[in-house]
Amino acid sequence: MERKEALNLLKENLSNVNLQKHCFAVEAIMRALAERFDENADEWAIAGLLHDIDYESTKDNIQAHSLIGAEMLKKAGLKDEIIEAVKTHNEAHGIKPESLMAKALFVADPTSGLIVASTLVLPSKEIKDLTVENILHRFKEKSFARGANREIINKCKELLGLSLEEFIEIALIAMKKISRELGL
Repeated sequence: MERKEALNLLKENLSNVNLQKHCFAVEAIMRALAERFDENADEWAIAGLLHDIDYESTKDNIQAHSLIGAEMLKKAGLKDEIIEAVKTHNEAHGIKPESLMAKALFVADPTSGLIVASTLVLPSKEIKDLTVENILHRFKEKSFARGANREIINKCKELLGLSLEEFIEIALIAMKKISRELGL
């Protein structure tokens, strides 16, 4: 599936602009991680873009979230690896991510939220002014961006072999590249 087709599918199923921006951020992080690991960047990006495709229809049922999305992607003819990554990114299912793509999506998802929140508390509210040090400082504040699960983000070492600092840097650079699309 090409990005244009994936974007149309996303917009057909996810009308909330902020949720779309979240998907764009995860897409960018996934592309950067794929490039880091010499994987198929287009496929990894599609997994990031479509990972929350079912969110508006499942937001009140966390147990259904990502399972319905995985079924939607299966019907759309996406590769099994993408479908599996989308299915396992929701920690509520307790399904351990197995592929490198699935592991990357698992940790990229909450990281995007931490980076956005860290940007929005800056005086400029612009991601170009955000540093890895800013994010790491906020990472330590348990009450800051509570939805950004620190335990999962911290698994970047175990799952991807990247230090927290290195992982955050990759994610931040990726998101800075699409700052206009993110409105940051």
